[in-house]
Parts: sequence; C-alpha cells; structure tokens
Amino acid sequence: MGDGYCVEIKKGGAGLHSWTVKLFVLCTSMLAIHGQVRYSIPEEMPKGSVVGNIVQDLGLDTKRLKTGRARIFTEGSREYIALNNDRGTLIVKEKIDREEMCGQITPCSLYYQIILENPVELHGIDVEILDINDNAPLFPDAAVKLEISEGSVVGTRFSLDNAVDPDVGINSIQSYSLFPTEHFKLNQHSHSDGSKYLEMVLQTTLDRETTKEHVLTLTAVDGGSPSRTGTVKIHIDVLDANDNAPVFSSRIYKASLSEDSPKGAVVLTVSASDADSGVNGEVSYSLAHTDNMADVFEIDSTSGDIKVTGSLDYENNKQYKLNVKAMDQGRLSDTAKVLIDVLDVNDNAPVITVMTFSDHIPENAPPDTVVAVLNVKDSDSDKNGEVRLHVDKDLPFKIKSSSSNIFRLVTDQNLDRERVPQYNITLTATDQGFSPHSTTKVLLLKVSDVNDNAPTFETSSYTAHIMENNSPGLSIFSVKASDKDTGHNARISYYLEETQMNSDLFSTYVSINSESGVIHAVRAFDFEQMKELRIRVKALDGGSPPLSSNATVTIVITDQNDNTPQVLYPVQTSGSVVAEIVPRSADIGYLVTKVVAVDVDSGQNAWLSYKLQKAADRALFEVGAQNGEIRTVRQVTDKDAVKQKLTVIVEDNGQPSRSATVTVNVAVADSFPEVLSEFTDFTHDKDYNNSLTFYLILALVVVSFLFIFSVIAIISVKIYRWRQRKLFYKSANNLPVIPYYPTMYSDGTLQHVYNYEVCGTTDSRMSDVKGMRPYSQNTLVTLSRAGTVQREQKQNDFGDISPELQQVDGYYFVQKYMQNGTLHQAYNYEVCGTTDSRMSDVKPMRPYSQSTLVSLSRAGTVQRDLQQQEAGDVSPEVS
Repeated sequence: MGDGYCVEIKKGGAGLHSWTVKLFVLCTSMLAIHGQVRYSIPEEMPKGSVVGNIVQDLGLDTKRLKTGRARIFTEGSREYIALNNDRGTLIVKEKIDREEMCGQITPCSLYYQIILENPVELHGIDVEILDINDNAPLFPDAAVKLEISEGSVVGTRFSLDNAVDPDVGINSIQSYSLFPTEHFKLNQHSHSDGSKYLEMVLQTTLDRETTKEHVLTLTAVDGGSPSRTGTVKIHIDVLDANDNAPVFSSRIYKASLSEDSPKGAVVLTVSASDADSGVNGEVSYSLAHTDNMADVFEIDSTSGDIKVTGSLDYENNKQYKLNVKAMDQGRLSDTAKVLIDVLDVNDNAPVITVMTFSDHIPENAPPDTVVAVLNVKDSDSDKNGEVRLHVDKDLPFKIKSSSSNIFRLVTDQNLDRERVPQYNITLTATDQGFSPHSTTKVLLLKVSDVNDNAPTFETSSYTAHIMENNSPGLSIFSVKASDKDTGHNARISYYLEETQMNSDLFSTYVSINSESGVIHAVRAFDFEQMKELRIRVKALDGGSPPLSSNATVTIVITDQNDNTPQVLYPVQTSGSVVAEIVPRSADIGYLVTKVVAVDVDSGQNAWLSYKLQKAADRALFEVGAQNGEIRTVRQVTDKDAVKQKLTVIVEDNGQPSRSATVTVNVAVADSFPEVLSEFTDFTHDKDYNNSLTFYLILALVVVSFLFIFSVIAIISVKIYRWRQRKLFYKSANNLPVIPYYPTMYSDGTLQHVYNYEVCGTTDSRMSDVKGMRPYSQNTLVTLSRAGTVQREQKQNDFGDISPELQQVDGYYFVQKYMQNGTLHQAYNYEVCGTTDSRMSDVKPMRPYSQSTLVSLSRAGTVQRDLQQQEAGDVSPEVS
C-alpha cells in the first residue's frame, strides 16, 4: 500500500443526534482509486436519513456512479445502509439498533465497500453507530428480598445486583442511590477491569422487635441527556443473629478455556469460608445474573465448581464475566467476580464472496486484466484467521491482493479462444491455522472471440478437370476454407482475384459462389484455344478488419472429339482437277500418292486412320491405314481404265469418331495425250465469271482515278513494247529449247514439280509445247486454258531476295529462290519469237508449288518422261 493521508471532517449539532464524519483516503498500487470514508451516525435514525455525501467526500462525479454501476457490498447478511446513485448519498435503509447489533462492544461500526466498474474501483465505508440514551437501567429482579440477622454488626455488607443498561459510554449507568438511609448506606466499588459492584452497608444495628421488615429503594441513574433511571425494591426481613458472613478466598477469579471445550468441562472452582459453625457456617454457591450467561455456565452449589453447559464461540464472545455468590444458612453472603477468557480454535473455514465478476473476457485481453474481485473472510483470529487465496497454476490466471481480505483475479498471460474456449477457474482459500481449513469456489469464465485467425484452405493448390464444349453455368469445382474463429469472424466469403488472360478478365471465364465456394463456368471452353486456366481464389472472413488467404485452382480442360480431320493433300479445288499418273508399267506396291491429313484435337482424338471407301477398281489400289499411302496391290495392265477415281475416308479415334473424305484422281497412262481426253471438265470459266463481277464493280469505283494516269500508262506501254520487239527480233530464228529445273525439296514437303518448254518457230501457230521430266513421282497437271500472261510484278515476300530475269538464247526465266530448304515461288517465262517481231509472244510458266497447275494457251504434244527423280540433296541440272 502506498502513502496516504487522512482528513477528518466533523459535523456537529446540538441535541442527541450530533454525529461525526471522518474521511480517510488511502492510495494503493493495486486499484486505480482506493479511498475510505468514515461516518459516525446515531442509532435509531429513521429510514431514508442521509448518512453522508460520498460524491463530495470521495471527490467523485455523480455520472461516474451511474456509468460504474456503483453498488454497496457488505460482508454481513443485513444491509443497514443503501446508496442513492442519483444524488450520490448514503441513506439509512433499515433502522439500526446499536444494542442489538453490537451489544457492549465499542466502538460499533459497519464496514462497507462501494464498488465501481469500468475501471474497477473500491472505496471503503466505515459507519460508526453512536449510542443514544434509548434504554433505561433495568434491574434483573423486580424485587430483592434479604434476611438480616439482628445480630449483624455495624459495617456488615450486603451485595446487591447491578442494574443492566444496554447503552454504553455516558449513556450507561453512572450512579446508584439508596433510599432511605436510616439503617443502611450504599457503597459503590470498581473492579480492576472497570466494572462496578454494589454493597449495602449496615450503619446501625437492627432491632427485630422494633421493626421486623425494612423496605428500601435502590435507584440506578444513567448519564444520558435527559437521564433515565431504574429502580428496585429491597425488602429486608430481620432475623435472629448470625454473626458471620461467608468470605471468598479471592475477589476476582480468572480462567481460560478453548471454544471447543465439551459440555460438563470444569472451568474453575471458587471457595468461600464462613466463621460460623454449624448450620450458620454452611455455604452454598450460586451465579448471579450476569449478561444472560446462565445457559453457558453453571456452578455446583456445594463444591463451587463452575462447569460448561452450553456451546462456546470465540467469534461471538471472547470473554465471559460471572458474578458468584456465596451464602450461608443465615442468609449472609459474599460475592466474587469470575473472568473466563475463551481461546480461539481453528473451527471456521474461510468464506469466499464474489464482489464483482465478468463472465466473458475477449481473447485479446492483455495480461493483468481484472476478471473478478473477491472478498475472503475467516472469523477465526490470528493465524487461524489469516487466509491465502490461490488458483490452479495450470490456468493463465493469478491472484493479487488489494488488502487483507480483498483479492483480485487477473489474467497472467495471453488467452486463445481457439485453444481453450472457456475456463473453470477453481479458487481455493486456505487459512494458516493448525489443521487448516479451506474453501473452494468455481468461476466459469468464457473467452469471447476476436478475429485473429485467417481462413485456411485444405491445400494451397487445387486441380480440377472440365470437358471442353461445356454448357455455361456448369459447376466445375468446389473449394473449401475453414476458420478457427467463431460467429461472424468465421463466416467465409469466396472471391476471384480479378486478373487478365489473353486480354480477357478471369471473370469472363469462371465465376464463384461467394458462400459455397463452388466455381462455375461462365462460357464454354475450347481445348484447342486454351489447355488450362489458372485462377486464384481468395477466402475472406467477416471479421473487422477482415482476414484472408489465397489458393490456386488449376482448371485443366479435357479434349473432346469436336474437330473433323482436315486433309492437307491432295488439295481439293473447284476450279481445276489434279490427278496422279500411274504408268502402266508400275509394279506391285507402287506409291501412287500420299493422303496427308491432320486433326487439331489431341490424344486418341487425333489418331487418324485411313481406308479406301470407294474405288472404281478395289483390286488395284490400297490405302495404308496409318500413313495414308496409296499403293498398287497388283500389276497394272492395259485393260485397266485410264481414269480411276478413289475416295479415301480419314477417321479419327474419338468417341464418337469423326471423319473426312478426299477424292483422289488417278490416271493410268504412259503419255499425256492419252490422259487429256479423260480430264476435260474444266471450271476456269466459272471462276472467271465469278471474279468478273468483282472486277467490274472495282473498275467503276476507280475509273475516274485511272483516267488521270491512262495517258502515262499508254506511253509507258508503248515504250515497253518497242523495247521488247527490238529484243525479240534479234533472236527470231533457230530458238533453242531451254528447260528449267527447280530446286528439289529437302524437308519432306510434297515434291511435285513439272517443267515445260515451248519450242517457237517462225510461225507462232506451229509452236509446240513439250513436257519435261517431272520432279515428283506421279503428278499430272491438267491443262485448262490458254492466255497471254503479262509479266507479274510481284514483291518478293521472303527476305531481301529479289527475282532475277535471265535470258538464255532468247528465253527469259524469273525464279524466286529457296529459303530454309523450301521452294516458295518459282516462275518460268518463255519468249517465242517469229520473223515478225510484232507477233512475238511472252508466255509465263506456272510457279512450282505443292499444288502444281500449268495452263497453256493451246494443246500440243505432251510427252512424259517416266524417269523418277531421286530424293535427297540432288540438285537440278540445266542442259
């Protein structure tokens, strides 16, 4: 306890109800404010009387009484004093009788504790009850009868019982008077302990023959204002002479015994002697009326043994005072005082009283947070009444003492509701006496939740699968997170972290149910466009502030057989017919061509198989089921038809499977004229007519613009033709045939290249076209139509390689070179000169590419060289 100070304020007034207020303010380190106020009030004050103003005396605020839920705590069972929170005053709740409450104990005080919460404050209130003169002296007997021998000598003493006045102090008995005083006088004596006893002393000898009976009045007067009195009549019968009265061996006897002494135990023995003999010398003992103790002790009238007859209780009465009378047969008597001290034994267990208790505490409460304030009291004394309060060491709580009997239960460490949601706190109070007594009390404390745990997923990453072409809104997967908190702090909501994928937000692909965590597809997925989708899901709890955690969900899109195989070769065109030539000398297993197809699906959905669906002669050709190679299965004969049309079906391995068909035209012949008559259904005119409409519309739009440049164009054309004619005229005669052989393919690309040469004569009508050796196995190009082709001024698309125009003996060749081993474009141009340079003509050869198609202006003799060009790095030669 820290240093303090004491201020005494005295309030007085005239009359009986003057009273005193004493204010004690004590500073402690355990509570925020600990004050003590002492008031003195007279007993018998009416209900509602004001005891004191604690707001002024303690320096508090009236609002603090209300917000702190101020209340009075008393250790007793009756509450004499109440607190008026509105005015901040203490008032009398029940009429107080000091004599009933304290008896002869002084001072008589009531002890209270005023408790304030938020924060916890304790203020001690000591109300001293002042005695008022509300009781008159009262003698134990209505009348006293004495028998006095006439032979009694002057100075003989006769003991009288004192009057009893429950009041104390000045209000108790102050004096006695005896009337009349003709034969007797009254002497008042005091014992060493301050108590008084009365003796009536004979002043003159009695004469029985004159007066047989004397009546005296004994009056007791207290010191109150006004004073009160009590009287008793003393009737004296005069007897014949008994000259000696009994005399005790001691005026005061003292003894002590423990409060657990059994009934019948002898406390002490008193003795008195009488000088008379015979019957007049026989002494009998008795207990005079003293504080109603006849039910606790008794005395043997013959032996003088004082014995225990009732239960002793040190807590109720620590000392007993007995008046013992010794009387002979002549009614002469003597008195002595017996003081019996009761010794305390440890017969009371401590009593634990909860003054204030918070049954809920947040889990983030700091250490030293007050949980409860307790009052522990033991009615025993000394070590028997010294109490220690403790709590289980395994619990995160400890006990702090505020005063001798006030204890605080506080937290000793941080709490965790998720680990321990509530505590059964067992408090044990033990006294320090011999064979100590203990008392336990259990407090149920619940730990309230705070949002200190983030949601946690079952795993940091999930993998889900969904079949492509799903329906929008389909449930894909469900994530689940848990939160160790409770209530609103454990309510979890799920969200998608909004990021982009391929310039689209993830929310355009999937959505999530914020409550259940179910992930739904927003759109249909396409495996060919996206193989998987990686999203981040956030779990957010409902605390304040909220806590969250993330998990990654990888949605793997499973392929579905939703794509039909695509045939890359042979190319199916509507404007021309492509045929493969098989010589009649072809052996068994001759490779006619190869069907090349792909499927954009994956896995077994992309496994392709080939089979011959329809053929003019099934006994002649077969298709490799895995590689798509079309080969002959027997020797080709002259009886086989020239035109063979094969239908090949390409089928994948999906469930259900998808397929595509391709038509392969095969010509069984050794020369081109033999084939030409079978393939005369050309479609160039149709394509030409379809394109003509577009060109006419385009021409109408740009006609005004072209007109401006028409003059310049005409002049340029004239100059160009003049230069060409001059060049062609020089080499009009004996034009040689210059064949052109393109570069071979070396990367597996379909190798079908044909070279054609035109032999010009002096008469352009007699010019002839001859086919050179093809650079593939069996490619036949159908001739569709003729035309004069102007030189094509195309920009080279591959690097900085520009086409070159080469002249060899009157022939011009334009060639685009190889890049990365693949022939991209190769153009051949021929110049046919005549004797008339104006009749000379320039005809372009078609470029060499995968789908080879050459159009010539007129039919001629086509010869096909059956020699097969070897694959590999064989370079073309010019001869």
